[in-house]
Amino acid sequence: MTSVRTRIAGRLLHRTRPARTDQSTLSRIDAANAPEDTRESEIQHNDTNNAAQRDESAAPEVPGTVTDSATTAADSDDGQPGGDIGSGVPLRRTPPRVRSAVGMGMIIVAALAGLVGWMGFRAFHSHQVEQQRAVFLQVGRQGALNLTTIDYTEIDADMQRILDSSTGKFHDDFQQRSQPFVDVVKQAQSKSEGTVAEAGLESVEGDHAQVLVAVSVKTATTADVDQQPRAWRMRISLQKAGDGAKVSNVEFVP
Repeated sequence: MTSVRTRIAGRLLHRTRPARTDQSTLSRIDAANAPEDTRESEIQHNDTNNAAQRDESAAPEVPGTVTDSATTAADSDDGQPGGDIGSGVPLRRTPPRVRSAVGMGMIIVAALAGLVGWMGFRAFHSHQVEQQRAVFLQVGRQGALNLTTIDYTEIDADMQRILDSSTGKFHDDFQQRSQPFVDVVKQAQSKSEGTVAEAGLESVEGDHAQVLVAVSVKTATTADVDQQPRAWRMRISLQKAGDGAKVSNVEFVP
């Protein structure tokens, strides 16, 4: 009796329990009961998504695009990018020691170039200074000879040579006094010849210089044919003129 009652109670309970419906079944039921417009909208939405997915899968790869794997492969061990993006071939980063050596080499080369340039300028400047000093000394010697070598037979050429080698106030004064001097030389029929014994630069200041010249002068006239040579000391002031120099003043030094 007990088993019969149990079977009867189980059947009654099974009939009264609500039936469980699968979720997918409910979705199909709702979709079937939905209005026609809603189903068409869902179908169009699904078609649009499927077309977009096909376009993305079919799109060609843009040259130069870096993928995650290429970027990871291009990165060096220290985390710095070291690859060629276009080719995807990784490049090795220059070690710090090599970069330091290259930088130090460039600094040394620049320093040497500057030193060579400075030395070249100094050498050129020294050459220019020495050349100008030589010009001053030569013009001073020649000026002393021009003033002490005069022949009455060539007096006009001798005077012109002195004027051509002089400048400034000395030139003007000598030109004004040259005619009386010419008359005296011609009247005495004087001939003088100078010889430079010594000459040296006394001072140089920019475009101006002073030269000390020791001259031995031998003079002959109609009244005294054989005169003894006389020693003169002259301070000749010079001024630079173009590539040369000219006499700007003459002093006799005891």
